[in-house]
Amino acid sequence: MDLRTFGILCGLLHVNGRVKNDGLVTLEEQVCIFLHLLAHHVKNRTIRSRYIRSCETISRYFNSVLQGILRLQGSLLRVLKPVGESYTEYRWKCFKNCLGALDGTYIKVCVPKTDKPRYRTRKGEIATNVLAVYSREMQFIFVLPGWEGSASDS
Repeated sequence: MDLRTFGILCGLLHVNGRVKNDGLVTLEEQVCIFLHLLAHHVKNRTIRSRYIRSCETISRYFNSVLQGILRLQGSLLRVLKPVGESYTEYRWKCFKNCLGALDGTYIKVCVPKTDKPRYRTRKGEIATNVLAVYSREMQFIFVLPGWEGSASDS
């Protein structure tokens, strides 16, 4: 996430998500803690030593930002309409009540020599597996990048 996007997220959480600046922990640090926990799947103890906060403080602010994100779901998420019975476009006609399509693909990558075995696919290429979901308008809804090449998309 770049700095501009981080600033926009913090602004949204402050105004619409009702996440408050605390005397001890700033809103930016709260969001940083939240994103760090989500992105790196680490435990409170790891975050505690990195941000020099107690586990209780980490947990409290994580839950506060999570509640703010949940309050923003109306403005951040768009509800898609499923393919109806009378849909006429040929490529989607067979997918009644579906919201979109799901597909996985391999993307070739350059990695250090020590990491090559992890990224080797069943065909011997060095690649990463990307899972994508897109809507009928060919707009990405969800992207899960970064699996090593040997992970299957099943």
